[in-house]
Amino acid sequence: MPLAKALELAQEYDLDLVEVAANARPPVCKLMDYGKFKYESAMKAREARKNQAHTVIKEMKLRPKIDPHDYDTKKGHVVRFLKQGDKVKITIMFRGREQSRPELGYRLLQRLAEDVQELGFVESNPKQDGRNMIMVLGPHKKKTEAMAEAREARAAYVARESGRQDESDDETADSQAQAEAPADAG
Repeated sequence: MPLAKALELAQEYDLDLVEVAANARPPVCKLMDYGKFKYESAMKAREARKNQAHTVIKEMKLRPKIDPHDYDTKKGHVVRFLKQGDKVKITIMFRGREQSRPELGYRLLQRLAEDVQELGFVESNPKQDGRNMIMVLGPHKKKTEAMAEAREARAAYVARESGRQDESDDETADSQAQAEAPADAG
């Protein structure tokens, strides 16, 4: 269709003539409301970004002579990060004479990797970097999977809580009815 005729048609229907495929021969155009088209494409882009997950690297710092309770606490944080689908960078900081015993840090990192192996894997092996020894753990499941599981768990929790709320409302109504009944009889 000639350009002039297409523009005339667009004006007649109070629409815009939008070029959809400029590289095609002949170029492809559509009659549409351009503002609505821009809004819908922006909404699609926003939805795509919402479902997209950016990989985050969380960092956990340890010392070679860490107390068992502190180790358990730090391990709990690493487990939480891996469950959320994040990578974890574990840094062991050496001070003074500890620097002459890097095998202590290496053994600690190996122990941590074994403790969390069902949730993550060693992405980069322990390596000495000046006063620090660094290891990176990656999660077995992707961030998007972890986010979906978290949403499902939250929905199940809300459903359980609303069920409990309904039960407590029924119990409250029953107890109020029982409290009012003797007053009416007397």
